[in-house]
Amino acid sequence: MSLSLAEPVNRTFLLVDIESFSNRDNVEQAVLRRELHNVVEDILAGAGVEPNLQYREDRGDGLIILVSADIPKAALLRALLTTAPDSLRTYNRVASSSAQMRLRTVLASGEVAFDPREGTVGGLVGHDLNQACRLLDADVLRRALEQRSTDCVLCVSTPVYEGVVRHGYRGLRPEEFHRVPVSVKKDQLSAWLHGPLPVETSAVAPASDTNGNGGSGGTPQTPGTQAGSPGRGGTSLTVNGGSMTFGGSQVSGDQIGVSGGNVTGDVIMGSVRHEAGDGRP
Repeated sequence: MSLSLAEPVNRTFLLVDIESFSNRDNVEQAVLRRELHNVVEDILAGAGVEPNLQYREDRGDGLIILVSADIPKAALLRALLTTAPDSLRTYNRVASSSAQMRLRTVLASGEVAFDPREGTVGGLVGHDLNQACRLLDADVLRRALEQRSTDCVLCVSTPVYEGVVRHGYRGLRPEEFHRVPVSVKKDQLSAWLHGPLPVETSAVAPASDTNGNGGSGGTPQTPGTQAGSPGRGGTSLTVNGGSMTFGGSQVSGDQIGVSGGNVTGDVIMGSVRHEAGDGRP
């Protein structure tokens, strides 16, 4: 497939990247690079992509593959969801622990041009391709792979999801994809992650006021409870016509000197009712 054109053409982008590649020594990196090409061969063959319908650019720890728009994206997605995991599992079963390979993968599409100057390295040019590369580097994709036991994780661009995935073509389950926001450098993107969303690794505790209650001041509130209304396990207090409610327990009747004097009238706490003065706690 020739791309020696100054004007952009429409292509499907398949991007793959090896996890923790820079942490390996030279021998291990060489093995991983060779095996990466084998895995990609399996994926493309599974989708019916002939050599003349693809272009590859080596990025060291990954590959950018441009696929002809004549190849159905649904076929590429099926290969990414089935062939890729099988191929990686076969390799990792016999590979040493230091040569295990796990991949982040992205499927997107758009316009791309090719710098025709002979000897140009990294000659692909295009905003759409840049956006796809942002998805491959997204933290959410890295966290998803870190937290899963699988050997690969897949993210698709919003146009691919809207145009292909959500329609539920053979082998594609839209409910298995989840929309995720992606912030990389100055770009604010959205994409669709296959499989469960990653768990956040850190959380910020809410600020507390001087009374130890959440919030920045004012009357403390319990979620789902308004001030002056009874709540479950809350801190709201209501005194109205001789009735007092505190944290879901109710004391009714006349109250005289509650802080240390007598309590007269019926006392109702939870579902237990005692007559005042009966001597029971």
